[in-house]
Amino acid sequence: MDNITVNENKVKDIEVDGSKYERYAIKTHVITEVDDIVEVAKQYASPHLSDGDILFITEKAVGCTQGRAIPMKDIHPRKLAVILSKFVLKTPYGIGLGIPETMEMALRECGTPRILFAAFISAIGKVLGKRGWFYKIAGEKARSIDGPCDCTLPPYNECVSLSPLNPDEVCESISKELGCPVLVTDINDLGGVIMGAYPKTVDRELMARVLKDNPLGQSHEQTPMGIIRKI
Repeated sequence: MDNITVNENKVKDIEVDGSKYERYAIKTHVITEVDDIVEVAKQYASPHLSDGDILFITEKAVGCTQGRAIPMKDIHPRKLAVILSKFVLKTPYGIGLGIPETMEMALRECGTPRILFAAFISAIGKVLGKRGWFYKIAGEKARSIDGPCDCTLPPYNECVSLSPLNPDEVCESISKELGCPVLVTDINDLGGVIMGAYPKTVDRELMARVLKDNPLGQSHEQTPMGIIRKI
């Protein structure tokens, strides 16, 4: 099966804490809510796994199989979402909560009081020249929400993507089927976190650094999962 690759403008090898790792990307079909993520991983990743490998899957791929990609046309932002979205810092790496639709979903996912408090703390942070305080208060559910952009693969170029439900349990199900450690990741070119992992002994902070330059791609690359191999 010729679906394992190193994406263009990405590097295969990385050294972290004196250890070297290879990172491979795995191409799949366009994953949707009709798919079972365990079966997708089994179909595309299992032929390439060797002893000691770690499988990692993007949170968007897992969320899509759970129906967590919400069409923009089905989201009707309240006025508060419109106002708050205007104060969000825009970056080249994703819309985040910078449009009313994604901010509306943050209000629904995290609760209005928490988002308002996060916005208040963020405003104080800006006065002090500090960034990142909003997401420290709002949490990972808010951080992982993302909206459509031109490079997003259809049909998700018209959707808001939410964080997956029960990522640790998802990792456990896949791990028991494939027989290797599994991660659910939320990583972009600015860094990120490991949202789910199995077994529990996996060093999430280390794995986040191994993947910090984001070796995957969900646009034309169509590689929502990959393999970490220590060398």
